[in-house]
Amino acid sequence: MEVIILAGGFGTRLKSVVPDLPKPMAPVANRPFLTYIFEYLKKQGVTRAILSTGYKHEVIHSFFGESYKGISIDYSVEYEPLGTGGAIKKALDLVNNDQAFVLNGDTFFDVNLMELLKFHLGYKADLTLSLKTMEEFDRYGVVLTSDDKVIRFEEKRYVPVGNINGGVYLVNRNLFDDKIWPDKFSFEADFLERDFGRQSFYGFISDGYFIDIGIPSDFEKAQLELPRIYEE
Repeated sequence: MEVIILAGGFGTRLKSVVPDLPKPMAPVANRPFLTYIFEYLKKQGVTRAILSTGYKHEVIHSFFGESYKGISIDYSVEYEPLGTGGAIKKALDLVNNDQAFVLNGDTFFDVNLMELLKFHLGYKADLTLSLKTMEEFDRYGVVLTSDDKVIRFEEKRYVPVGNINGGVYLVNRNLFDDKIWPDKFSFEADFLERDFGRQSFYGFISDGYFIDIGIPSDFEKAQLELPRIYEE
């Protein structure tokens, strides 16, 4: 199994607590957040990761090198910001298999990747999003599905209960081949929210542990919770 990890973010909202590191390298219990993602991938049977890096990419490369506990690592480096869509498009050029998982480097979502793969292949999907059911939130948009197929993305607002995009995807390697996409674009706003009616996007609901360290309060929460879940 091959995985693309989006690790090129600036971490603007974390600058007050992590001023000089790429967001995926933010320390959680004295370990870079990205190591928890790799521990998860190891347990899921992943053998190859493509790190899509940008801001201070050399920090990530010098720490992880070419492998992590049996997972080989390749790098797709953005020398100028490409947006999440441009980053995925560039990294897909390094993928060998017909499908690849895509993860956000600042989010931990304990999704069963083999079950996600079976779901994706069963529906012959172009793209499958992992969804997390949450209650009383206003930080995330909502993904609506019908018979598991994505039918609408709703803007951020207060929602008593709904399914959010958990930031773990399975995509076909040729996802962008049917249309000329620019080098720079947003995967979420320019692709997901505009192309779901033209391509087959499906939503896979998982009840696995989820945390997004994008804001200081959840970053602090991760300090206590992640080490309990994924200890070496």
